[in-house]
Amino acid sequence: MKILLPVDGSAVSLEAVRFAIRMAQAGLESSVVLANVQEPATLYELMVAHDPQVIEQVSAAAGAHTLEAAEALLNAAAIPYECEVASGDPAHTLIDILERFACDLVVMGASGTSTLRRALLGSVSNEVLHAAGVPVMIVKLNEPSGLDAVAVPDTFE
Repeated sequence: MKILLPVDGSAVSLEAVRFAIRMAQAGLESSVVLANVQEPATLYELMVAHDPQVIEQVSAAAGAHTLEAAEALLNAAAIPYECEVASGDPAHTLIDILERFACDLVVMGASGTSTLRRALLGSVSNEVLHAAGVPVMIVKLNEPSGLDAVAVPDTFE
C-alpha cells in the first residue's frame, strides 16, 4: 500500500508519520510518499528577488528542510519512501501528488482548529478529505483537552 504523508513541519504532521510507522510495524506492507507544499511566491517576493529561479530554489530548499524530521523517522523504521516538494494551493496540490504517485491512502494531521475558523478559512485536511478518491485518515495530537481529543494508540493489537 502506498501512503501519502503530507508534512508541514508541525507536531501533528509528524504524529501522522509516527502513526503510519506504527501501522507498518503492525504488519501493513507499505511505502510512503512524503509531500510538502510550499505556498506560491507573493508579488512582493517576486519584485524583490527579480529572478523566479531563486524563489523556486529557496522554496524547494525550504520544503526539503521541512521533510527532514519525517525522513529521519522513516529511515529509523526502515520504511521505503519518496519525497515530493511542490508549490501551489496545498489541498489541490496534495490531490495532484496523490494521483501522480498512485497512492492508496492519505494519512495526515489536522490541527483541530475551531469550527468558526474552519468555516471561514477552510482547512487543508478537510479539503483533501472531500476531494481525494482514496481513504483519508486524519490524525490529531494526543492531548486530552475535552471531548474533541482523539487518542492515537501506540500499537495495533
